Formats: sequence, C-alpha cells, structure tokens
Amino acid sequence: MKWTVTKQQEGLIIRSFLQREQKFSKRMIKHIVHGGGTIKVNGTPQTVRYELRAGDVVAVSPPDEKKGAMMIPEKMPLDIVYEDDAVLVINKSPGRAVIPSYQYTSGTIANGVLAHYEAQGLPYTFHVVTRLDRNTSGLMLIAKHRWSHSILSETQKAGIIKRSYFAVIEGHLQEKNETINAPIGRKEGSIIERTVTTGGKHAITHYSVLTEYDNHTLIHVELETGRTHQIRVHFSHFGHPLAGDNLYGGETNNIERQALHCHRLAFEHPFTGEWEEFTAELPNDMKPDKL
Repeated sequence: MKWTVTKQQEGLIIRSFLQREQKFSKRMIKHIVHGGGTIKVNGTPQTVRYELRAGDVVAVSPPDEKKGAMMIPEKMPLDIVYEDDAVLVINKSPGRAVIPSYQYTSGTIANGVLAHYEAQGLPYTFHVVTRLDRNTSGLMLIAKHRWSHSILSETQKAGIIKRSYFAVIEGHLQEKNETINAPIGRKEGSIIERTVTTGGKHAITHYSVLTEYDNHTLIHVELETGRTHQIRVHFSHFGHPLAGDNLYGGETNNIERQALHCHRLAFEHPFTGEWEEFTAELPNDMKPDKL
C-alpha cells in the first residue's frame, strides 16, 4: 500500500496520517507495528511518530495473514454477486455454515472462499463482515483482507451497513406495518437459544406484510439492531414463528429450514466511499407454491 503525501497532509505524523487519511484503526496500526509488518517513507523504515513532508512516499506492508487450523481451502461453487480488490459479496445457499467449527469442520463458506483466493494467488484468510446462520440464505459481505475488514467493522458499528430480509412466518399479522421493540437475551440453560427478556439487549425489528397465503405470510424485515437470532426470536415471541424454524416453534412440514433470506445488502465501499447496493431474489423454497 503506497501513498504520496500532499501539501495539505504535510506535518502529520505517520500515525495520524494512517488513521485520519487512510482510515486505519488503532488496532490495525498496532498489528502492523508489532506483528511483523513494515512502515517505510521513501524506502526507509520509520516509526509512527515520524513527521511527514509533502512528496514523501509512505509504504505500508501488513504482516502475512495467518489462517486457523480449520481454514483449509476447499473448491466449491460460490454464487459471487460482486468482487473487487477489497470486498466480496456472496449469495449464500441455505444449509451451509459460514465458518468451520467442531460441528461443521469442512464444507463451509470460509473453506470455499479460501479456495477462491488460492486460485487467484491471494494470501488472505477469511474475514466475514455480515454473517448469516447456517440455514439462512442470502447476501453476505466479506472483507478480502485485514485492512478493508478493519474499515468495514467500524462502519458496521456505526450502522452504515444495511441489510433487508424476506421471511415467511406462520399465520397472519394483525398489524401490517409495525416495529417490534423487545429486548433479547440468552435463554436460561441454553448456549444457542435466545429469548425476549427484560434483562436482554435492546432489539428493534421493522416489518411490513408483502403477501398473505392460507397459513403463512411473506414479510419484509429491516433490522435497527443486530442481535443473535433477532428476527426468529421476535416473531416467535409474538406467536408467529418462521416457517421451518423448529428451534423457535416453527413447523417443518413444507420447509426444513427457517424461511429467512437476506435479499438486500448496502454499504459504503471502504476505499472509494461509493454507496454499493445488491439484491438477491426470493429463493424457491420460500415461494408461495412451496408453502
């Protein structure tokens, strides 16, 4: 990564130049300095306290990215919606975990993405920005390297990354456009389930009804907060679990996974600053004729 210092940037120390001008986080700078990376000015190594002059060429080389023991490249088909040097947007199919675990040791999105990188000669590991549950389908944002991940993590905390979902719930809703404001916390005695509880974290879900079937309703959902299982917990709590969501009381007669799909993803590109927006149509197993 190289930049030429402008007259307006003259006088900045390297730390401020990287933070203010190049959107580096403090954590990212610390990782470069103490993790084996290099910072050079005009070809000479410098500390982050070096004061820059106009025309200086700043070159930063991050440390090599380390892959976890389970992060093994595996060739698999990936529905890549968009890709550039900084980000990857994938339309994830249901039934595939995102990251390897002791329960799902291989065949995850991470394994497939690493094989995709390997085929291009890219020395990156897997940096997911917007993660989806194994049985949730739809759009996912992945940062291709630590630098873009650092920037996108900050924009995510600031609520700049937007996601919209399609969900199919059981029954019909009395209110067709509404906001659910109900705190969510871990269910007592479970490490997986969440529940609406007064001691939980603030959670807000906005929804609107799109189509009503005989026994189900297709809704559009937007999250103001991003709690674990938020959509699934909120609608289950009010007596309308997602179709197929057996963890939260949904019937699996017509669909064997929670009927939840991230159909819209929008974010500010970490380097260009452009507003990027992508959509993915409703999957077949959530369409009216299947339910």
